[in-house]
Amino acid sequence: MQFSYPFSELLPTAEDLEGVIGYATGEAPEPLIHLIAEVRNELASLDQARAEYRVFKQIKCNDNARTIEIEGVVFDVKPIIHSQIRYAEDAALFIATAGPEVGLRSHNSMKGGDLLRGYVYDLIGSEVAENAAARMHEELKGSAELLGMKITNRFSPGYCGWDVAEQQKLFSFFNDNYCGITLTESSLMNPVKSVSGIIGIGARVKFRDYPCKKCNDRNCIYRGRR
Repeated sequence: MQFSYPFSELLPTAEDLEGVIGYATGEAPEPLIHLIAEVRNELASLDQARAEYRVFKQIKCNDNARTIEIEGVVFDVKPIIHSQIRYAEDAALFIATAGPEVGLRSHNSMKGGDLLRGYVYDLIGSEVAENAAARMHEELKGSAELLGMKITNRFSPGYCGWDVAEQQKLFSFFNDNYCGITLTESSLMNPVKSVSGIIGIGARVKFRDYPCKKCNDRNCIYRGRR
Protein backbone atom coordinates (compact mmCIF):
# COMPACT_ATOMS: atom_id res chain seq x y z
CA MET A 1 0.00 0.00 0.00
CA GLN A 2 1.33 3.43 -0.96
CA PHE A 3 0.42 6.77 0.59
CA SER A 4 1.19 10.41 -0.19
CA TYR A 5 0.93 13.17 2.39
CA PRO A 6 1.16 16.97 2.11
CA PHE A 7 3.85 18.50 4.28
CA SER A 8 1.26 20.70 5.97
CA GLU A 9 -0.18 17.61 7.68
CA LEU A 10 3.19 16.29 8.86
CA LEU A 11 5.08 19.38 9.99
CA PRO A 12 6.26 19.30 13.62
CA THR A 13 4.97 22.11 15.80
CA ALA A 14 7.15 25.11 16.51
CA GLU A 15 7.21 24.08 20.17
CA ASP A 16 8.46 20.60 19.27
CA LEU A 17 11.27 22.06 17.16
CA GLU A 18 12.26 24.48 19.90
CA GLY A 19 12.39 21.56 22.32
CA VAL A 20 14.60 19.49 20.03
CA ILE A 21 16.98 22.44 19.71
CA GLY A 22 17.11 22.62 23.50
CA TYR A 23 14.69 25.31 24.62
CA ALA A 24 11.89 24.86 27.13
CA THR A 25 8.45 26.16 26.18
CA GLY A 26 8.47 29.94 26.00
CA GLU A 27 12.26 30.28 26.33
CA ALA A 28 13.36 30.30 22.67
CA PRO A 29 14.81 33.65 21.50
CA GLU A 30 12.67 35.74 19.15
CA PRO A 31 14.98 35.37 16.11
CA LEU A 32 14.73 31.57 16.36
CA ILE A 33 10.95 31.70 16.79
CA HIS A 34 10.63 33.83 13.65
CA LEU A 35 13.01 31.59 11.69
CA ILE A 36 11.10 28.43 12.60
CA ALA A 37 7.80 30.07 11.63
CA GLU A 38 9.27 31.24 8.32
CA VAL A 39 10.69 27.81 7.42
CA ARG A 40 7.50 25.98 8.46
CA ASN A 41 5.38 28.30 6.31
CA GLU A 42 7.79 27.88 3.40
CA LEU A 43 7.68 24.07 3.56
CA ALA A 44 3.93 23.76 4.13
CA SER A 45 3.26 23.91 0.39
CA LEU A 46 5.45 20.89 -0.42
CA ASP A 47 3.66 17.68 -1.36
CA GLN A 48 6.43 15.12 -1.53
CA ALA A 49 6.11 12.99 1.60
CA ARG A 50 5.41 9.37 0.70
CA ALA A 51 5.23 6.04 2.51
CA GLU A 52 4.59 2.46 1.52
CA TYR A 53 4.45 -0.96 3.08
CA ARG A 54 4.35 -4.53 1.80
CA VAL A 55 2.99 -7.38 3.92
CA PHE A 56 4.65 -10.79 3.87
CA LYS A 57 2.96 -13.91 5.22
CA GLN A 58 4.29 -16.70 7.41
CA ILE A 59 7.61 -15.24 8.45
CA LYS A 60 10.02 -17.39 10.45
CA CYS A 61 11.50 -16.17 13.73
CA ASN A 62 14.55 -18.08 14.95
CA ASP A 63 14.78 -17.77 18.73
CA ASN A 64 18.31 -19.15 18.88
CA ALA A 65 19.89 -17.03 16.16
CA ARG A 66 17.62 -14.03 16.88
CA THR A 67 16.82 -13.71 13.19
CA ILE A 68 13.71 -13.16 11.09
CA GLU A 69 13.28 -14.89 7.74
CA ILE A 70 11.04 -13.44 5.03
CA GLU A 71 10.64 -15.38 1.79
CA GLY A 72 14.05 -17.00 2.20
CA VAL A 73 15.88 -13.79 3.15
CA VAL A 74 17.29 -13.87 6.68
CA PHE A 75 17.46 -10.61 8.62
CA ASP A 76 19.90 -10.57 11.54
CA VAL A 77 17.83 -8.14 13.60
CA LYS A 78 19.64 -8.83 16.91
CA PRO A 79 18.05 -9.54 20.31
CA ILE A 80 16.19 -6.27 21.01
CA ILE A 81 14.15 -6.26 17.81
CA HIS A 82 13.75 -10.03 17.73
CA SER A 83 12.20 -9.94 21.21
CA GLN A 84 9.57 -7.50 19.96
CA ILE A 85 8.68 -9.43 16.79
CA ARG A 86 9.27 -13.08 17.75
CA TYR A 87 5.54 -13.92 18.02
CA ALA A 88 4.60 -12.34 14.69
CA GLU A 89 2.96 -14.47 12.03
CA ASP A 90 3.40 -11.90 9.26
CA ALA A 91 5.51 -8.79 8.79
CA ALA A 92 5.32 -5.52 6.92
CA LEU A 93 8.43 -4.01 5.37
CA PHE A 94 8.10 -0.26 4.89
CA ILE A 95 9.79 2.80 3.50
CA ALA A 96 8.88 6.47 3.98
CA THR A 97 10.43 9.70 2.78
CA ALA A 98 10.09 13.45 3.10
CA GLY A 99 11.34 13.71 -0.48
CA PRO A 100 14.45 15.47 -1.80
CA GLU A 101 13.48 19.13 -1.56
CA VAL A 102 13.83 19.71 2.18
CA GLY A 103 17.26 18.06 2.23
CA LEU A 104 18.36 20.16 -0.75
CA ARG A 105 17.28 23.36 0.99
CA SER A 106 19.15 22.33 4.12
CA HIS A 107 22.30 21.61 2.12
CA ASN A 108 22.12 24.89 0.20
CA SER A 109 21.54 26.93 3.35
CA MET A 110 24.51 25.38 5.13
CA LYS A 111 26.70 25.72 2.04
CA GLY A 112 25.73 29.39 1.89
CA GLY A 113 26.73 29.90 5.52
CA ASP A 114 23.27 30.02 7.11
CA LEU A 115 23.87 27.09 9.42
CA LEU A 116 20.88 27.68 11.69
CA ARG A 117 18.39 27.79 8.82
CA GLY A 118 19.99 24.68 7.37
CA TYR A 119 19.69 22.96 10.74
CA VAL A 120 15.99 23.84 11.01
CA TYR A 121 15.36 22.45 7.52
CA ASP A 122 17.23 19.32 8.57
CA LEU A 123 15.19 18.88 11.76
CA ILE A 124 11.91 19.37 9.96
CA GLY A 125 12.90 16.89 7.24
CA SER A 126 13.65 14.22 9.84
CA GLU A 127 10.38 14.80 11.66
CA VAL A 128 8.32 14.81 8.45
CA ALA A 129 9.82 11.47 7.38
CA GLU A 130 9.07 9.98 10.80
CA ASN A 131 5.56 11.42 10.79
CA ALA A 132 4.92 9.95 7.34
CA ALA A 133 6.02 6.56 8.70
CA ALA A 134 3.77 7.05 11.71
CA ARG A 135 0.76 7.79 9.50
CA MET A 136 1.52 4.72 7.40
CA HIS A 137 1.84 2.73 10.65
CA GLU A 138 -1.67 3.77 11.66
CA GLU A 139 -3.01 2.74 8.24
CA LEU A 140 -1.42 -0.70 8.70
CA LYS A 141 -2.84 -0.98 12.21
CA GLY A 142 -6.35 -0.35 10.89
CA SER A 143 -5.98 -2.95 8.17
CA ALA A 144 -4.62 -5.50 10.63
CA GLU A 145 -7.44 -4.92 13.11
CA LEU A 146 -10.00 -5.68 10.42
CA LEU A 147 -8.41 -9.17 10.26
CA GLY A 148 -8.33 -9.58 14.03
CA MET A 149 -4.56 -8.98 14.14
CA LYS A 150 -2.31 -6.60 16.05
CA ILE A 151 0.98 -4.93 15.14
CA THR A 152 4.27 -4.12 16.83
CA ASN A 153 6.19 -0.88 16.90
CA ARG A 154 8.35 -0.20 13.85
CA PHE A 155 12.07 -0.94 13.78
CA SER A 156 14.72 0.28 11.35
CA PRO A 157 18.17 -0.90 10.22
CA GLY A 158 20.81 1.09 12.04
CA TYR A 159 18.93 1.05 15.34
CA CYS A 160 18.59 -1.36 18.29
CA GLY A 161 21.71 -3.21 17.11
CA TRP A 162 20.36 -3.98 13.62
CA ASP A 163 23.18 -3.41 11.13
CA VAL A 164 22.38 -0.64 8.64
CA ALA A 165 23.95 -2.81 5.89
CA GLU A 166 20.88 -5.05 6.09
CA GLN A 167 18.97 -2.23 4.44
CA GLN A 168 20.23 -3.78 1.19
CA LYS A 169 18.21 -6.92 1.98
CA LEU A 170 15.15 -4.89 2.91
CA PHE A 171 15.24 -2.89 -0.32
CA SER A 172 15.51 -6.09 -2.35
CA PHE A 173 11.77 -6.52 -1.67
CA PHE A 174 10.93 -3.22 -3.39
CA ASN A 175 11.31 -2.12 -6.98
CA ASP A 176 14.25 0.14 -7.85
CA ASN A 177 13.68 3.79 -6.98
CA TYR A 178 10.61 2.81 -4.97
CA CYS A 179 8.96 5.95 -3.52
CA GLY A 180 11.85 7.80 -5.14
CA ILE A 181 14.35 6.28 -2.68
CA THR A 182 17.66 4.72 -3.68
CA LEU A 183 20.48 3.20 -1.62
CA THR A 184 24.14 4.13 -1.68
CA GLU A 185 26.84 1.46 -1.59
CA SER A 186 27.17 2.14 2.14
CA SER A 187 23.42 1.37 2.56
CA LEU A 188 22.36 4.96 3.27
CA MET A 189 19.15 6.22 1.72
CA ASN A 190 18.79 9.01 -0.80
CA PRO A 191 16.85 11.25 -0.18
CA VAL A 192 18.52 11.38 3.23
CA LYS A 193 15.27 12.26 4.99
CA SER A 194 13.87 8.75 4.61
CA VAL A 195 13.22 5.81 6.92
CA SER A 196 12.70 2.10 6.38
CA GLY A 197 12.08 -0.91 8.54
CA ILE A 198 9.91 -3.78 9.71
CA ILE A 199 6.66 -4.14 11.66
CA GLY A 200 5.45 -7.43 13.12
CA ILE A 201 1.84 -8.53 12.59
CA GLY A 202 -0.04 -11.25 14.42
CA ALA A 203 -2.63 -12.25 16.99
CA ARG A 204 -0.04 -12.58 19.76
CA VAL A 205 2.16 -9.52 19.20
CA LYS A 206 1.96 -6.34 21.24
CA PHE A 207 2.73 -2.72 20.50
CA ARG A 208 5.39 -1.71 23.02
CA ASP A 209 7.29 1.52 23.50
CA TYR A 210 10.86 1.42 22.26
CA PRO A 211 12.99 -0.54 24.79
CA CYS A 212 15.50 2.27 25.19
CA LYS A 213 16.74 1.04 28.58
CA LYS A 214 18.20 -2.01 26.82
CA CYS A 215 20.12 0.07 24.27
CA ASN A 216 23.34 2.07 24.71
CA ASP A 217 22.82 4.43 21.75
CA ARG A 218 22.28 7.78 23.50
CA ASN A 219 21.95 9.65 20.19
CA CYS A 220 19.14 7.50 18.79
CA ILE A 221 16.27 9.51 17.29
CA TYR A 222 13.81 7.00 18.73
CA ARG A 223 14.98 7.47 22.33
CA GLY A 224 11.98 8.59 24.36
CA ARG A 225 9.51 8.03 21.51
CA ARG A 226 6.62 5.61 21.77
